[in-house]
Amino acid sequence: MRTTTRLRELLAGPDMIVAPGAYDALSARLIAQAGFPAVYMTGFGTTASVLGQPDVGLLTMSEMVSRASALASTIGDIPLIADADTGYGNPINVQRTIREYERAGVAALHIEDQISPKKCGHMEGKQVIPMDEMVQKVHAAVDARQDPDFVIIVRTDANAVYGLDDALRRGQAYYEAGADILFIEAPRTIEELLAIKQAFPSVPLLFNWADGGKTPMLPLDDIRILGFKLVIYPVSTLFAATHAMLSLLELLRQGQTPTAFHSQMVNFSEFTDQIGLPAIQALERRYGVNQ
Repeated sequence: MRTTTRLRELLAGPDMIVAPGAYDALSARLIAQAGFPAVYMTGFGTTASVLGQPDVGLLTMSEMVSRASALASTIGDIPLIADADTGYGNPINVQRTIREYERAGVAALHIEDQISPKKCGHMEGKQVIPMDEMVQKVHAAVDARQDPDFVIIVRTDANAVYGLDDALRRGQAYYEAGADILFIEAPRTIEELLAIKQAFPSVPLLFNWADGGKTPMLPLDDIRILGFKLVIYPVSTLFAATHAMLSLLELLRQGQTPTAFHSQMVNFSEFTDQIGLPAIQALERRYGVNQ
């Protein structure tokens, strides 16, 4: 089964989909091995891991596609949902973006209505393009899709710029233009979350659980009751890994060795097992490769 078809089945099923964020192939592999039904490729984390810089529109489409391809090949038949920022240009650019992400093995992507260069959805100072312009980008994305099961998620950042009513109007226009899932970015209260579901009672909705962001960080049961279909944790793995590395580095800076941190680390064999060394060794035995 294609991963696009698998994701469509999950969306049609009764359960809410939880997709932790991956910022590189290793984090994607660990998420898939942990048993999650989908993996989310975070633009915030990808920018941090590729450039060591913040999510302010610095990565190009080709850089994002290259990373998406690496993640998709790592996780096999698990659907990959990827950030595609603004689509990297006008409707013609969006069409190429859709085709390149499809060829990379992505099952779904989201594009947004910010101006370019964009900012992380939970940063200040965002600006959005006119709604009619974004509608044309959505039309272009739908027309460019080769696999009918490829999922197009459309995000609006208008809540931070013009308020929730404008964001809801945009969401309706984007859905009518062909969006499969709506992503109303950065609702700030439970009341706003309720208003989103009331505005779109039959539309699959994405909840962005961004640690330290503007949206209330609710328990999953509450998010389910609110009616959201897809929950992404875009930065949780990145922040956890960063915290662990900072803690270790502080010990080393103080003149200690990693031994003091071993209880919080996997060991050598555990790590090589996680990244698939036993499977490689089995292939070496099968094909008589010298070890």
